[in-house]
Amino acid sequence: MPGPRRVPGLRREELAYLAGVSSDYYSRVEQGRQANISADVVEALARALRLHPDERAHLIDLAAPTDSTAIVHEPTQRPDPGLLRVMNSLDHRPVNLIGRRGDVLARNSLLTAVLDTPMPVGSSFTRYLFEHPDARTRIVNWDVFAQASIAALRGEAGRRPHDARLIELIADLRSSHPDVERWWNDHRVRDYTSMHKHIRHDVAGDLHFDIEIITAPHEPDQRLVVYTTDTDSATAEALHYLATWTTDQNVHAAVCPGSA
Repeated sequence: MPGPRRVPGLRREELAYLAGVSSDYYSRVEQGRQANISADVVEALARALRLHPDERAHLIDLAAPTDSTAIVHEPTQRPDPGLLRVMNSLDHRPVNLIGRRGDVLARNSLLTAVLDTPMPVGSSFTRYLFEHPDARTRIVNWDVFAQASIAALRGEAGRRPHDARLIELIADLRSSHPDVERWWNDHRVRDYTSMHKHIRHDVAGDLHFDIEIITAPHEPDQRLVVYTTDTDSATAEALHYLATWTTDQNVHAAVCPGSA
């Protein structure tokens, strides 16, 4: 559990007391030197630190014992058929199916029209946020989404600490983008399921969406990201016209060769 404590003004001894452990034991936990932390201790620390549920889940992942420290290359991730069917029924709204590491597993044509970028299957939505030349200007509240993406990566790193491509992605982003390095070091973990997104389109103008995220119980590593808006809104009207300006077809289940 390396990193600063999340309860301002609480000394190590006080936190250890609240969690029912010794100061020496807590010091070893905080410094990552204590193996085999019991579930009861993890829960006590989460309560004492007043962790958000996402932070609590991350703490449990970090404390879980592991049998190996070997770096692994995970098998190819295939889009969930059920989530694809939902996506294909929402052609009147921009939709993106995101997998591990923020990889694009599928998307519909309206998403490419709204973002004005191909967003090919197998590409990284996380990299798009930081490396596409227009992302920061097109997404008006870019900093909110970019910071949320890093918080999500931190949570994923706790669940899958030996994923070679995830390790590479995080290291690359941290070394190339000062914002990422700063946000990574604040140790924030948050799993967002609903956010507002403001997009400034060159032709359609300002578009306002409420982003809703759908997951399937049997596929927790895949998220259907749906850009919703009121049916009688100016954004909904603009989407109608954007849909007529593109001849691209929905991208169905396909993954670029060599992706995992």
